[in-house]
Amino acid sequence: MIKLFIADDHKVLRDGVRSILENLDDITVVGEAGNAHQTTDGVNQHLPDVILMDISMPITNGIELTKILKKTYPNLKVLIFSMHHESSYIMSALEAGASGYLLKDAGSTEMINAIRTVHNNGTYYSPEVSGVLIEHLTKGTNPHTDKKESPLTKREKEILKLIAEEYSNPEIAEKLFISPRTVDTHRRNLLEKLELKNTAGLVKYAIKNDYID
Repeated sequence: MIKLFIADDHKVLRDGVRSILENLDDITVVGEAGNAHQTTDGVNQHLPDVILMDISMPITNGIELTKILKKTYPNLKVLIFSMHHESSYIMSALEAGASGYLLKDAGSTEMINAIRTVHNNGTYYSPEVSGVLIEHLTKGTNPHTDKKESPLTKREKEILKLIAEEYSNPEIAEKLFISPRTVDTHRRNLLEKLELKNTAGLVKYAIKNDYID
């Protein structure tokens, strides 16, 4: 029996994963958490075989948490479960010790296969992730230093521009026809992705990189 722990800050996603797995004979969800502290406590308590790990979590992101947990539990299998498909995230996750990288648009069959694969000491990458890895291996480029590709998505650029123009989260949400919670998630992702500490840092980055007029 594979003991699985779910680490993601969205309860609806955790509930969805539980629902998908509840009728399987070989996988059982032993615990779940919405932030790094809860995840660490849960792993210490339940000693799971595999963690389904989100990257964008409060307190400590999933990549840094992977590093921490692998030091204490080297046999623990971490399967990154993220919406981020940028090469910098993928390579950082693998360097941290993750056994696989699954994108959140994956279907239930793919997710189950990925969990089983990493539990059996294999590695699993979503097809799009594999494509990114192959591209960099073929070109011999370093994802951390390759500057040709912008680190931000189109939506992140839009939100960064509006943040730099001093719009609040509700105002940005209204302009882009999305929820304030989604704006807040993008704001946190921007801080994490650009390794910045606060809104002032985002504004400076936007000005330096010509995201505002």
